[in-house]
Amino acid sequence: TDDVLLLARAAIGRLDETPETFPAEQVDGAVLRSACRWYEFRADIDLSTRTFDFFVDSEALVLGAEGRHFSAGASVEEHLPGEVEEMIPEFMATVAAVEGFPAPVVVAVQGRCLGGALELALAGDLVVAGEGALLGVPEIALGVFPPAACVQLPRLVGPALAAEMILTGVPLDAASAGRAGLVRRVVPDERVTEIAMELAETMAKHSAAALRTAKRALRVGAGPTDPGPAVTRIYLEDLMRTADATEGIRSFVEKRRPEWSHS
Repeated sequence: TDDVLLLARAAIGRLDETPETFPAEQVDGAVLRSACRWYEFRADIDLSTRTFDFFVDSEALVLGAEGRHFSAGASVEEHLPGEVEEMIPEFMATVAAVEGFPAPVVVAVQGRCLGGALELALAGDLVVAGEGALLGVPEIALGVFPPAACVQLPRLVGPALAAEMILTGVPLDAASAGRAGLVRRVVPDERVTEIAMELAETMAKHSAAALRTAKRALRVGAGPTDPGPAVTRIYLEDLMRTADATEGIRSFVEKRRPEWSHS
């Protein structure tokens, strides 16, 4: 999995500190450095709600990845009984932390952006994708489903395309994702982060107070309720009690074809 790259445009609040005195230990030991009023945070895909709490005073965030691919999502092994009970609530909380982040979040996607990685990306406000990007939720092939995407995709692309993506597991290329409204801009692969930062800079020129209240209003307009907890219950209490959920994950780990019992 490629490293996550968080770029925080930091001119207010706690992030006004100089690089020499910046309390890096507060972000799980990650390295932060100042460059043109942006602070750079690198970590692996296991972002936590604490990470986003730390950046709460930023003017804008760019969420991206280093390397050829955004991410192929969470480890398949983490979906097995004994781990999934803790992993799913933690993952849904991280998605909620991105979605609920008070300042604008622009997501820069290149290469493969699959499964949990796409769910994390869709929690941002705008997605900028490279021309070679591939976006999808292939979980159904493993006998499970993408819980956050079941909430996000119907709102973003409508129920029909959401159903096609989730029930077939077939990903979209960047151009198709752009036409569907899943991605706001499709740009040359080598310029993804650059253009995402330019977009965030444009937003950050405006009043931080206006940006934050406008974002809250946009969330209200998107829907008055949060069905995430209900979807989490369906995943853990219904899906994970089926034999096929465990069979699908185990067959992938063991590199064999699944033998579905349809129960």
